[in-house]
Amino acid sequence: MPAKIFSIANQKGGVGKTTTAVNLAAGLARRGVPTLLIDLDSQANATSAIGHAKEPGKSLYGPLHGDGRAEDKIVVTRLKNLDLIPSEVDMAAVEAELLQRENYLARLREVLAPLRTGERYKAIIIDCPPALGMLSMNSLAAADHLLVALQCEYLAMEGLGQILGVVDQLRDAGVNPNLSVGGIIMTMFDVRTNLSRQVLQEVKKHFPELVMKSMIPRSIRLSEAPSHGKTIFEYDAASPGALAYEALAKEVIKRFDLK
Repeated sequence: MPAKIFSIANQKGGVGKTTTAVNLAAGLARRGVPTLLIDLDSQANATSAIGHAKEPGKSLYGPLHGDGRAEDKIVVTRLKNLDLIPSEVDMAAVEAELLQRENYLARLREVLAPLRTGERYKAIIIDCPPALGMLSMNSLAAADHLLVALQCEYLAMEGLGQILGVVDQLRDAGVNPNLSVGGIIMTMFDVRTNLSRQVLQEVKKHFPELVMKSMIPRSIRLSEAPSHGKTIFEYDAASPGALAYEALAKEVIKRFDLK
């Protein structure tokens, strides 16, 4: 069965997108799902959060330009069942350069096709840049499912309709007719505040089937873990953040039949 590709995206930065990509990937791997994490952001935060340095020539920059294969960029991490394709600063240039190529929206899909159809992975998690630029659009064009990381505040909600609209546009234009909105992951949730509860209620009101049951709490431990190059499971496995991402991984496995 082909690997399922999940694009974790939000055009707003600071919403827990990379934290979710890294720890969801690690959570799936911990539960025995062979997983590939792809860092598309030129800031390479997912790369460093998993404990790998940014190195020139190690990203998908070359393959996106027809130079080399995605398979050759895979790094086997120290974590069982979890591999990584890192990012680097050169990825920032891809945004403009892809526009000069034919089928510029389909480049990532073409590059990932051998990994998707191979038997090495069951899940491929793509961490997108915090903008709806060319790389994020390529990610959505390549993905089976979009997972939106949504911070529990009203300003974050404003962009939700925009990214869902982009999904509709890609489907309607035939770029990726099979793309689905797989779920909305509520991040930085603080049960003690009225704001968090109100935002959750509002999102559930409009998208009752999309909101994931597992909500990610606002947590200092989650913020600290990337600076140590560790997933939350390595940094503090008993923390509320680790328990939340463990629950989210189980929910994703069940919802998308990854076993």
